[in-house]
Amino acid sequence: MIDLDLGAEIAALRSTFNDIRSVIGVERLEAEIADLSEKAGAQDLWDDPDAAQKVTSALSHRQSELARIVGIESRLDDLEVLVELAIEGDDEQAAQEARDELVALQKTLGDFEVQILLDGEYDDRGAVVTIRSGAGGDDATDFAEMLMRMYLRWAERHKYPVKVLDTSYAEGAGIKSATFEVDAPYAFGTLSVEAGTHRLARISPFGSADKRQTSFAAVEVIPVMEEAKEVEVPEGDIRVDVFRSSGPGGQSVNTTDSAVRITHIPTGIVVSMQNEKSQIQNRAVAMRVLQTRLMLLQREEEAAKKKELAGTITASWGDQMRSYFLYGQQLVKDLRTGHEVGNPAVVFDGDLDGFIAAGIRWRKSRVED
Repeated sequence: MIDLDLGAEIAALRSTFNDIRSVIGVERLEAEIADLSEKAGAQDLWDDPDAAQKVTSALSHRQSELARIVGIESRLDDLEVLVELAIEGDDEQAAQEARDELVALQKTLGDFEVQILLDGEYDDRGAVVTIRSGAGGDDATDFAEMLMRMYLRWAERHKYPVKVLDTSYAEGAGIKSATFEVDAPYAFGTLSVEAGTHRLARISPFGSADKRQTSFAAVEVIPVMEEAKEVEVPEGDIRVDVFRSSGPGGQSVNTTDSAVRITHIPTGIVVSMQNEKSQIQNRAVAMRVLQTRLMLLQREEEAAKKKELAGTITASWGDQMRSYFLYGQQLVKDLRTGHEVGNPAVVFDGDLDGFIAAGIRWRKSRVED
């Protein structure tokens, strides 16, 4: 007889699933789907394309969430049946399938549980990610490009659509900065734990002395805001510069001055966009990002003032949040959560889910404390 005692582990999975189901509120979710379906079926829906897009997008997201819950519950039921069949038939192949499915379900529920923690005001939105090179010369600009590829590979692994909005190439290696948009539900809540200063330590490929070089890059993550009506930006507060879009080595992407750089004079915030086809489109995207940054800055200032009045002053949690060691002991370590991976190559190839999950749980624990 085969030894297949998975009862306790399956019971634990069932308990976790029931907790998640309760938090999401399946009955409420079904009611929202019914309401959105009715709105989506209205004959005049597309008279207002923007409103229609919001309705259909919300409907698709909620239907996907419900389908995910139903699918997991079905897999749990099937797993219990598979275990019974394996035991009754003394079937080692079925037993191995049951063990494999148990491991897969544990990961699926773990990922789902992390998503439940994403309950911030903007967590369910898409994300605009900006990477900037810091101190370290060519190593820093090369590191910034490595980080950009890392996040693009992460998005690709999850089949999330990505749109590169702006890239500023360095004169030597890598990039000075880059901005891209990840168009997926909960992309902001997920990637926001990646914001902060990243540090790379390695033997520099750009020097001849074989000395260890430390370089830095900053990652900024803001939510995609379809409309930022809360923040009005007077024309007198901005300076708009136009220039020719270009790629590495100054090679022209097009022959018109379609790229746009907007400087918000009171704060010094600079936003540049060059990947749309026209100057008008680049300006519209740049203004949307600028308004979002101003809105978040305003809220950060309000929160900081409240903390000051309350007598508590804390450092930003994002500073030097992760270190990448590419010499001696190969290691990537998150300095906030302690999560680490001994194979930097897989991390730079987009295997970030462990770091992100640990970061989300760490952030939630700090809020609860």
